[in-house]
Amino acid sequence: MNQAIIVYILALILLLSVLLKMRVRLQLSRAKHGSLRGHSKWSRRMARLVPFFSYDDAVFFISDGAPANIGQQRRLALAELEKSINTQCALTLAYCEQLESSVSDLQFTSHYRIPFPYRNGLPKCFKLGSIADETKGSKIKDLDGNWRYDLSGSYGVNVFGYDFYKACMEEGINQTKQLGPVLGTYHPLINDNVEMIKQISGLDEVSFHMSGTEAVMQAVRLARYHTGKSHLVRFCGAYHGWWDGVQPGVGNTRVTHDVYTLADENEHSLKVLATRKDIACVLINPLQAFHRNNDAPADTGLLASERKTGFDKQAYSRWLARIRQICTERNIVLIFDEVFTGFRLAYRGAQEFYGIQADMVTYGKTLGGGLPIGVVAGTHQLMKRFKLEQPAHVSLARGTFNSHPYVMGAMNVFLKRIQSAEIQQQYQQSEALWNSRVAYFNQRLQAEKLPLKISNIHSILSVSYTLPSRYNWMLQFYLKNHGVELSWTGTGRLIMSFSFTDQEFKEVVECFVSAAQQMQQDHWWWQSPQLSNKTIKRQFLSDMLSAKFPMIAGLLPRPLLALEKQAQQMRAQQNHLTKPVN
Repeated sequence: MNQAIIVYILALILLLSVLLKMRVRLQLSRAKHGSLRGHSKWSRRMARLVPFFSYDDAVFFISDGAPANIGQQRRLALAELEKSINTQCALTLAYCEQLESSVSDLQFTSHYRIPFPYRNGLPKCFKLGSIADETKGSKIKDLDGNWRYDLSGSYGVNVFGYDFYKACMEEGINQTKQLGPVLGTYHPLINDNVEMIKQISGLDEVSFHMSGTEAVMQAVRLARYHTGKSHLVRFCGAYHGWWDGVQPGVGNTRVTHDVYTLADENEHSLKVLATRKDIACVLINPLQAFHRNNDAPADTGLLASERKTGFDKQAYSRWLARIRQICTERNIVLIFDEVFTGFRLAYRGAQEFYGIQADMVTYGKTLGGGLPIGVVAGTHQLMKRFKLEQPAHVSLARGTFNSHPYVMGAMNVFLKRIQSAEIQQQYQQSEALWNSRVAYFNQRLQAEKLPLKISNIHSILSVSYTLPSRYNWMLQFYLKNHGVELSWTGTGRLIMSFSFTDQEFKEVVECFVSAAQQMQQDHWWWQSPQLSNKTIKRQFLSDMLSAKFPMIAGLLPRPLLALEKQAQQMRAQQNHLTKPVN
């Protein structure tokens, strides 16, 4: 009898344990975003299953179901644009092509500027990147002498304009050139830099690293070291550098099991933070407020016209305040990843912009005054890399080029210059200024009846498309032809420096208007009643499944009904034109 009771109790305990684990698992599942971005393991699995397929010459120009005459006009327009760019940029393109086979980054960006089915049909000149040899103010010059307004922002480095950073670099090197590349021994300027960063971050200690990714790695490592907990929380779509420890989905070749990807602005996510005992830190990318639960917008993903951006400062500030409270209560380290947003959103960065004090902050990019840098700032407790009572229990982090004298010099000039009355006034006015500029931008687009809309978070802008289209990615090439330099991600992220005057901003707007008008005249935004974002996505899915499973291709629905017939007609016309005469 006693044995039976013991067995019953053990079975009950086991059942309760299983039910508790199921409840915890369900709670975590509910906190994930419903998209593949919110499920890292599934996103990796699905990425491996996506087959490459390419639209041939007949389909390339009418993949939206446009009639043959529209396809022909697009073909002629692309040839004219190709001719113009080849003429404008002959030296730059030749130099870039020479590098492509030897520079892996260039190979990657040349393959991921547009949706992959169109890649093979795009002329070479559109795929290649840029080579530049001079900058001035808000502009950049390629090897052919073409000056363009720079909206690439040097990946976020260029907050104040290129002349500002060239002066920081020159003055900083002049202050440190007598020491040269001495590593391990500090240049005395480091003390000034540390004190200024402490004041800006509101934190106690500073460590220097070579890049923003490295700074994030160190912050996460220290959070785990001091809390003794294993997992970090990131929010769906947020980018924290290329380290696989904070990028668990597509792009990560190492399987990680110590990262929770939760939905942004989600009550279930807060419940996970408030109840789990294994969370060491929460990583916040302040820019994620601009495209919550979505990856950073890029033209390679412009399959239709469903780019989602938008910013509600008050709502996101309230969200961060709730996270701050839970992190304090649960001994979770709150890390602000300010590598991109630091010194842009406000003098004290996102902490000032949103009114939240973090436990640790990572900086990079612009803080180096034009030279490479990564910085971690944190409390005394979190920054310590050893335990006095356990001398062998350390968290080792060193780097050969940390605190390089030239970087310390440029950083010193940068930090002192942004304290000037002129730049402090600029900070006070900049949020309202950029909001008003974007409002003017949208007024111009609306007045010209162009299918574009601009959204922004401060001086970071993004282009959305208001009509269904499969060819929105073409706009980046028209913009280049009209004097605007973008990064390889295209129209998804336009990073503008504070050096843009009102007149220069208006000139950029006119470049956009002219480029979009030409693109519209070339019929890339052709419309029909059957064309919708839904039918575009269904067509793409059908094309992808046909490539993956050719045996069922004829059974799949084709929502853009005219496509196959038109493609066949165009192939027949081409075959007739190329058929040899007896």
